Amino acid sequence: QVQLVESGGGLVQAGGSLRLSCAASTRTFAWFAMGWFRQAPGKERDFVTTISGSGARTAYADHVKGRFTISRDNAKNTVYLQMNSLKPEDTAVYYCAAGPSSSGTGSAEYDYWGQGTQVTVSS
Repeated sequence: QVQLVESGGGLVQAGGSLRLSCAASTRTFAWFAMGWFRQAPGKERDFVTTISGSGARTAYADHVKGRFTISRDNAKNTVYLQMNSLKPEDTAVYYCAAGPSSSGTGSAEYDYWGQGTQVTVSS
């Protein structure tokens, strides 16, 4: 089992920035692709971004490209999501997820999930 704990959410004004962290409880962290997803009230959970185990490969949803950056520190078993130029429509609960190295943009590809952290962007 892999436990994931997100942190860093909060309330920010539009145009502001937040940095989310997700700490994993596994000695094989580098084996896992890591993803960030988000779910707004009344909506489905949507893909935001993913990063390969080595960090060499990343992918982003179109609506966050150029604003969000995913990174990871395998020595710290942690993945990060730097969010800049935040918009009210970015308001959601953000979840990190861990899956096999082949994991991509689909939530079903990931085996482990954190409890989520709330991000609220005010206009």
